[in-house]
Amino acid sequence: MAGNKKNCLVIGGAGFIGSHTVDALLKAGHTVSILDSLQTRVHPHGKPGYISDHAEFIQGDACSASDLLSALKGVDCVFHLAAYQDYLPDFSTFIHVNAESTALLYELIVEHHLAVEKVVVASSQAVYGEGCYTCESHADVYPDIRSEDQLMRGIWEPVCPSCEGEIDWRATDEETVNPKNQYAISKYAQEMIALTLGKRYRIPTVALRYSIVQGPRQSFYNAYSGACRIFCLSLYFDQVPILYEDGAQLRDYVNIHDVVAANLLVLSSPEVDYQVINVGGGKAYSVAEFVAIVADVYGKDSSPRIPGSYRFGDTRHIVSDISKLKGLGWSPTRTPKHSVTEYVEWLRAQQSVEDILEYVENHMKKLNVVRQVNG
Repeated sequence: MAGNKKNCLVIGGAGFIGSHTVDALLKAGHTVSILDSLQTRVHPHGKPGYISDHAEFIQGDACSASDLLSALKGVDCVFHLAAYQDYLPDFSTFIHVNAESTALLYELIVEHHLAVEKVVVASSQAVYGEGCYTCESHADVYPDIRSEDQLMRGIWEPVCPSCEGEIDWRATDEETVNPKNQYAISKYAQEMIALTLGKRYRIPTVALRYSIVQGPRQSFYNAYSGACRIFCLSLYFDQVPILYEDGAQLRDYVNIHDVVAANLLVLSSPEVDYQVINVGGGKAYSVAEFVAIVADVYGKDSSPRIPGSYRFGDTRHIVSDISKLKGLGWSPTRTPKHSVTEYVEWLRAQQSVEDILEYVENHMKKLNVVRQVNG
């Protein structure tokens, strides 16, 4: 496929990762169409102004057979980047948007004998759950989700499932699967659907497990998740950032431009067909360290508030091993500071930015997503 110009469909192409992927595909000379429902919670003002006029825009639902089939006509390659991501307990929505739409995609390709040459599906490192740790006595271990009793007592670190001793995190490769919340379950279901049906019906497919993707165009209206937008909004409105747990949770953050480079790389790499591949930042940062980066970009001396609360279903540490993707010649080239700087510049350029942080926090408390430590 390398060097060939293709007709590409980007499902979710008005979104954060999708729109940047559209831009890169157009720059590479491909013909691009977008299917996006313009979900009100993410796009309250309708079609974003950053959508290129050179891409055909189709407003439609990826879960609608008629909408999706119409968008698929004449398409060579599909990027399925639409997703529902949240902490809210509307479990069926995760499965409907993330998993059912993927099943429908393959159903239509097979039923209508569509000549789709490649499908790239957006998955998430969330499928690892707590990921891999090392125990002095039991080598590599995979702890279960932390118990409610443990969290209520403010004991944040997971323990060895065999001896309950201390364990140390390590970067987790693609072999680990242990989803523990509704989003993670839906993304693993999406992976299984795409890779199993893709292989069964000879539709070359790749599932990319993104780490925490950061950069401009990340909607500030959907602030239930995403460290960059939450902390950037806090300092934008001169509020004190809130850290859940103790702020020592480790994550790896990957810049949107590096993610897009990975998207285009696997499009033209048949050797990774029918595989899962991690796309991460290559370095662990604590949440507290990330807040410090945001404060530095704003030029503000802002100490976060740690109220002793936690989000039910969160993992403690999650960092991806990106060796497989680096073996294809890809490497992350931008730091979290690059990502935050770009996001802040984009945020400041917006004509109206709503302060929704207090509403979001109160709403998550009302739904018992954010919980308080006893004592």
